Amino acid sequence: MIETRAPGKLFVAGEYAVVEPAQPSVLVAVDRYITVGVTPSEDEGRVHSSEYGRLPLVWSRDPDGDRIVIEHQPADYVMSAIATVDRLRVERGIPGHYFDLHISSELDDADGRKFGLGSSAAVTVAVVAALDELYGMSLSRTERFQLALLATITIAPGASGGDLAASTYGGWIRYSAPDRSRLASHVDQHGIAATLSDAEAWQGFDVASLEPPAGLRLLVGWTGSPASTERLVRGVRGGAGGRAHRRGPDYETFLAESASCVADLVDNLTPSGSPAVALDAIRRARRLLQALGDATGIEIETPTLRRLCDSAERGGAAGKPSGAGGGDCGIVLAPGHVDADAMHDAWRAAGIRPLELTVHPTEKDQHER
Repeated sequence: MIETRAPGKLFVAGEYAVVEPAQPSVLVAVDRYITVGVTPSEDEGRVHSSEYGRLPLVWSRDPDGDRIVIEHQPADYVMSAIATVDRLRVERGIPGHYFDLHISSELDDADGRKFGLGSSAAVTVAVVAALDELYGMSLSRTERFQLALLATITIAPGASGGDLAASTYGGWIRYSAPDRSRLASHVDQHGIAATLSDAEAWQGFDVASLEPPAGLRLLVGWTGSPASTERLVRGVRGGAGGRAHRRGPDYETFLAESASCVADLVDNLTPSGSPAVALDAIRRARRLLQALGDATGIEIETPTLRRLCDSAERGGAAGKPSGAGGGDCGIVLAPGHVDADAMHDAWRAAGIRPLELTVHPTEKDQHER
């Protein structure tokens, strides 16, 4: 059996702005994983996952072997990843195989509720890595990320890919996205292989590893209330009941201030940086999300997230919603003098579950080790 795994993620700063090409963000990969196992099969393939219930999802290929075929095809990330890698396999002239995928997840609780740690991204990254190994493509880590993003925008065209980058590269990262509409058009016109190698198609994309925060501890609390990132981002952009906010002076100001928060955070997550400035950047990022929610009518910082963030600030730390907000997780950067146990007790009293997470280390390609 081939087995791969990909970590979950947390956004630290730059949410919402990151959906625009070249807008920066900071994320961190965490030590909760989705694991994908691949075993050979004959005549058809199957995907075994709790997401599909007790019976596996069955897939096959058309008579020419060039296209994945699924009866009653679900629009999901796993099948999009399989289909995207298969397109590259065909373009490279690699013989196809049938296989079964076995997927297990640590990114939800015992009741199946997702923690908001990027399970869709993690499973996409893990599937791409497993099929890369199956077909012996020897893709670089960046090529795996690129394939994962191309698979993702088939399902969610506006996805930034930040969660994919965290799951692919690990550790703390600074990330900015390419123009996904340009990518989709390039794939339609030129195919997968040509898109992977065309630098112009990926303008705006950048990922850089960051040093872990010096003198600051990452704390994470889960509200127990799942949130839909796609729905919230769509709402902020003026759909699904949100007030239009995109484009115009207020939006441009939001993007500039978000980039400033990210820059200050990145510059001070170093041994030579200032923890106080890093904490201030997190607090400013929180206020920016609050203002964005007020401007659009979208509840980004829920009452439970507000209690988490307020308790952090009262204790001398800095907290904010992670990702799109609306539920899921809040993150806190806490100096060494902060009593984390007392903060966790306050969270539990407010119905917030502390998540014992550590950072998944930075990944490197084999030739970089």
